[in-house]
Amino acid sequence: MTLKSLRRFTLIAGFALIALPGIGAAQQQAMVSGDAVNWGPAPPSFPPGAQAAVLMGDPGKPGPFVLRLKFPSGYVVPPHRHSKEEQVTVLAGGFAFGLGATVDPAAKPMPPSSFVRIPANTTHWARAQGETVVQINGMGPFDIRFLQANSKTQ
Repeated sequence: MTLKSLRRFTLIAGFALIALPGIGAAQQQAMVSGDAVNWGPAPPSFPPGAQAAVLMGDPGKPGPFVLRLKFPSGYVVPPHRHSKEEQVTVLAGGFAFGLGATVDPAAKPMPPSSFVRIPANTTHWARAQGETVVQINGMGPFDIRFLQANSKTQ
């Protein structure tokens, strides 16, 4: 197994682990109250400090999913890409997005209610200003491929 394959497997396996506790409840309910969101650690492929909650579906399997991610202030999601389109809505805090392989520390964060659609295989990055919550809607299996093997420590 190559390092790239191992990282992708780790991400998908990580989502499966966070999805298991709430997946049945999320799929049986048409509504999830904000105070009922079950936060847990983000998959190990993310830099430390992020939290994740699966609201619908299973990001590690084919089909639609809804995922929330919570980041502490200053958190950076290093340059990466996904094999499928990603739709991101900022729910709280500020989230700066950028295209390309270099994080721009001067990029202005998007405020709550902002939306961005990122086509498949588009290199991008993100940075949180203040505690930030985003919601990702997409089709699984969801993967994340960081540009550098050591980007988790950047």
